[in-house]
Amino acid sequence: MLEKSASIAIVDDDPSVLRALGRLLRTCFSDTKTYCSAQEFIDSLPQSVPACLIVDLQMPEMTGLDLQNHLKRNGILIPTIIITAHNELATRKLCAAAGAHAYLLKPLQGPALIAAINAATDRG
Repeated sequence: MLEKSASIAIVDDDPSVLRALGRLLRTCFSDTKTYCSAQEFIDSLPQSVPACLIVDLQMPEMTGLDLQNHLKRNGILIPTIIITAHNELATRKLCAAAGAHAYLLKPLQGPALIAAINAATDRG
């Protein structure tokens, strides 16, 4: 059984977004881990499951929605926040149906992201 941790995981294929989000979130959540692909994140799961997952919707090989569905199929339930530059109603509905706690548009607003993490993890 996977051990639940207090960490926040960020998955984004854009290194500049990953660095910026990592810096931002480390100011509020000291245990923040970054991953440059969905597969890299999946490979980390045997160690522990984060308290919250922030994932970019549009990534090569495996999208954020694909990752969310993969986790759900495998019984790994992580409060997930989808981030994207594309505000498409149909995609937003698919993410919500897959269990996303929030769907936030880039460029992200720090207070909105932190509020979404707090709401998803009941820290608020």
